[in-house]
Amino acid sequence: MYASTRATWRNLLLVATLAHAAPGIAADPPVTAERLQAGNLAGDGNWLTYGGSYANWRYTPLAQINRDNVKRLQPAWMLQMGVQGQVAGSPIIADRTLYYTAAHNNLYAMDAVTGELKWHYEHQMPSDLRLCCGPANRGVAIAGDRVYMATLDAHLVALDRATGKVAWNIEMADHALGFSATSAPLVVGSRIIVGNGGGEYATRGFVAAYDLATGKELWRRYTVPAKGEPNVESWAGDSWQGGGAPAWMTGAYDAPSKTLYWSTGNPAPLFNGDARKGDNLYSDSILALDVETGAIRWHFQATPHDVWDYDATNGIVLIDAEVDGRKTRAVAQANRNGYVYLLDAATGKFLRGTQYIEKLNWSKGLTAEGRPMVDPAYIPTPEGLSKWVCPGPIGGNNGSTTYTYHPGRKMLFVPVIESCMSLAKEGSEMVPGNPSFGGSLGDSDATAKTAYGHLTAIDPVTGKIHWRYRDNFPMVGGALSTAGDLVFTGNQQGWALALDADTGKVLWKFQTGSGVRSQPVSYEIDGRQYVAIGSGTGGLAMQVVGQPEIVTYGSALIVFALPKD
Repeated sequence: MYASTRATWRNLLLVATLAHAAPGIAADPPVTAERLQAGNLAGDGNWLTYGGSYANWRYTPLAQINRDNVKRLQPAWMLQMGVQGQVAGSPIIADRTLYYTAAHNNLYAMDAVTGELKWHYEHQMPSDLRLCCGPANRGVAIAGDRVYMATLDAHLVALDRATGKVAWNIEMADHALGFSATSAPLVVGSRIIVGNGGGEYATRGFVAAYDLATGKELWRRYTVPAKGEPNVESWAGDSWQGGGAPAWMTGAYDAPSKTLYWSTGNPAPLFNGDARKGDNLYSDSILALDVETGAIRWHFQATPHDVWDYDATNGIVLIDAEVDGRKTRAVAQANRNGYVYLLDAATGKFLRGTQYIEKLNWSKGLTAEGRPMVDPAYIPTPEGLSKWVCPGPIGGNNGSTTYTYHPGRKMLFVPVIESCMSLAKEGSEMVPGNPSFGGSLGDSDATAKTAYGHLTAIDPVTGKIHWRYRDNFPMVGGALSTAGDLVFTGNQQGWALALDADTGKVLWKFQTGSGVRSQPVSYEIDGRQYVAIGSGTGGLAMQVVGQPEIVTYGSALIVFALPKD
């Protein structure tokens, strides 16, 4: 919790900004279901969903900023948030307003052209939060005249877009049992869908849909089956009660089939699978859900019986692919376990699997069904540390680090972590609300000496790697591709980067003052294109592969544009 003097200062700021916002603010037009369906591919300059569109491409058709002029890119405005904690969010831009979240559930509404603050909301939280991985928030959803945020104490809050006034506030789950929420919700029609965090605390994961107008729960799909439900036999005995499989990242949506695609995290306990023998469905999986009922249409599990913390919560991208001469609607995912997967979106059938990281040893490859062929030498044991496992538990791409799909080039641009680590298995008592790691990590200093990163351009259909941009540190900032032949990202030394989409050559960089962990976006207003990149505390890289050269101070959103002259 904040010190009392800081809390007083922040409350005064909140009152002041709300008072400033309330009178005389012209209302932006409602964000309709049709606008959300069109997404940023409509070309109107907005960025209305977490991934830019329901397909989650994180791509913009804007091309004013391009490979020829990007070297002239300069700051247009900056928000200094002054909030300690990871800056991991992805902005939402609707008409002339930009909405951005900072750590500890702070939400800012700003003029997207000038950066002038319209209002600020800080969700007041209890003192007994149970968080494994920091107080980050990854963004909001928008619909109608409201903006929606999930919170660290597992609430879902609806606020008025113009004033920040709370319309409703509902509890999704009990934070005292270890539940939390950090992801950006997804609005589909009259529903708002969000998943939980807290898989490290013996909580049972879920994805749930709520009514936009009232917050009433419409359905809840648990990601660990209970007694009597299909696939509960994939958990030995009653071990399903230990939970896991949190759904802590934002999914994708296919409107024609009314299908949600959502990914899930680790089983519990993380590193000790003795008591939970079996595949442990639906942990480390992609789920296809009926948007109206939450029913599971199909599932694909990337890492059965996970004992390495290989969450499958990485982004889900929907693409039209040609596979074996047949046009196929497909799901693509660069999984934390080191493989890029391509699945049939209608059935979940495994189509392709390709290693995208340079160092991978826990698996000897994939079967024809996409199941990993585990090398038993890299399974944690109680006798001591395992062999050097690659990738380590933060994965080849961490679930909160977004990648981008360029539809013209038909390529994924994936920020990659090359980090290996040894693991040890330990006992773990499964008590909701208590940590359930079931093991420990090896020497992080030794890991830091060998860890590095790269941004990799890969064809998800063929597996061909077109280029790699290598960085001295793990790449844990998200990526954005553009019609201007660019890929934007950032690194842990604080550099915002623009690379040539064809070659991976760095064409522009800007020192933001802190490690980049956020998800860049682009928008256009009055004929001028902007790129927004958040900067603040290296976060994950510091926790697991912390090098002293990583810049960790600061907390800001920086918006760039070309000079007006």
